[in-house]
Amino acid sequence: MQARDPSAEVLLVNGRVRTMEPAQLVAGAVLVRGGRIAYVGDAVEARRRAGVGARVVDLGGRPLLPGFIDNHTHFVWGGHHLLGINLRGCRTDQEFRATIGAYVARHPDGWVTGGMWDHEAWPGKQLPGRHLIDDVSTSTPVFVQRLDGHMGLANSLALRLAGITSATPDPDGGVIVRDQATGAPTGILKDMAMNILQAVIPKPSHSRNEEAVLQAMAEARRRGITSIHDVTMPEDLEVFRGLEREGKLTVRIYTRLPLAGFRELVDMGIHAGSGSPFLKLGSLKAFSDGSLGSTSAWFFDPYVNEPSSSGLAMDGVLSGELRRQALEADRHGLQLSIHAIGDKANDYVLTLFEEIEAANPRWERRFRIEHAQHVRPEDVSRFRKLNVIVSAQPYHAIDDGVWAESRIGQRRLRTTYAFRTFHEAGVHLCFGSDWTVAPLDAIAGIYAAVTRRTLDGRNPDGWIPEQKLTLEETLRCYTIENAFAAFEEGEKGSIAQGKAADLTVLSADLFAVDPKDIRSVDVDLTMVDGEVVYER
Repeated sequence: MQARDPSAEVLLVNGRVRTMEPAQLVAGAVLVRGGRIAYVGDAVEARRRAGVGARVVDLGGRPLLPGFIDNHTHFVWGGHHLLGINLRGCRTDQEFRATIGAYVARHPDGWVTGGMWDHEAWPGKQLPGRHLIDDVSTSTPVFVQRLDGHMGLANSLALRLAGITSATPDPDGGVIVRDQATGAPTGILKDMAMNILQAVIPKPSHSRNEEAVLQAMAEARRRGITSIHDVTMPEDLEVFRGLEREGKLTVRIYTRLPLAGFRELVDMGIHAGSGSPFLKLGSLKAFSDGSLGSTSAWFFDPYVNEPSSSGLAMDGVLSGELRRQALEADRHGLQLSIHAIGDKANDYVLTLFEEIEAANPRWERRFRIEHAQHVRPEDVSRFRKLNVIVSAQPYHAIDDGVWAESRIGQRRLRTTYAFRTFHEAGVHLCFGSDWTVAPLDAIAGIYAAVTRRTLDGRNPDGWIPEQKLTLEETLRCYTIENAFAAFEEGEKGSIAQGKAADLTVLSADLFAVDPKDIRSVDVDLTMVDGEVVYER
């Protein structure tokens, strides 16, 4: 965004301001000056302090909150999803097939990618295979990923182009799913096996990536999201930098680049929190396992539905490379943010963090485990002792809750998406979407954390209801706790004098509606850096 006029003022009055500041939880008015919050308090004093030319926004009794922060996005990928094929709404395998066929007919040239399908929403819950889509895509290579990003379906042409045959071995950390009778690939590739195919897909151009980010930012503005913690690829970073130079960023981006490239950041003198107000560097992302939906999350015990498998450790875990890179990156003041879904993956990452803390000089490192979905009860105290931030995505709970028991059984469910357990243990807990795995929609995530009502409607009182959070606790996870997870609690995450004027106005007070109706509340206005960037 362009630099703010230091004298420009916006006065927001006649609303219910929820500040997320313990000393002043509720206020009546906010004065913004030059992109910063100049005053929070009563309307009379706010008007007295405002200049003659201040723009007045009458909230009409609506609630004003800190701008929502999303702790886990794949932002460029999400933008491409908005530009390309969307299989998220398919409710049967035949609808999936027909949607791909219609898209291929409209886009016969080049690859068909994207997708976000979910076979768990289909009546039979069976994984699709290449034969389902081959005859509607004979001349067009197709590779469409499941919504969790940990498996994808390739048609026969795509497999041929990638050289994947029955003789191709499974890579470390990945699986080429094969027909049990013939040994031929079914078209389903899990985790690191997807890399074999993705290597032959042409990369999007810089301009196409830029178009994707512009689409993604429009979606963020519409949802009241003013900051994201992004899983960023090097090519994505170049797009972000270009848009920042042009003053076009309307969301603040906290990047998490791949851990494998940490040396480049070290050589540039970057550490956690480096960068500008709109684009931060210094956090790194790595994977220890896959996902529950793809049965590649790494557990101590086997899957109920696949007794021969306990999931997959990623290749960096198996080779020891993740450990080596993490130790050195932390030694240079870079934040570690590691994906762990299964209980064995979480144990592995906690053990790694224990080793790092013992071996490296002390600093305020703020370790993060992304997802921390399935944790053994005895490991919760390790999160607290190490000050590990649980970076969770509550919408996953109401999605996985439809089918998770069929994967891991009843016993392991007790500390699945254990939000209340973590909160009461004093663990820092922050929330987001994992977009495009779940919608880029903080309101939907708030609904999920507060109600835990699964998407199939079968748990009206909540799935594992003892793990619900209160609305106030949940809002903190989408605001000030996310700011803390990015070393930015002094800059944003609450409505306080001196902080960035990143604000969200809702159509109704979340505290006044029945929890089951939270999803009906809309974002009416989004402000970033003191400028209104969206108004419904």
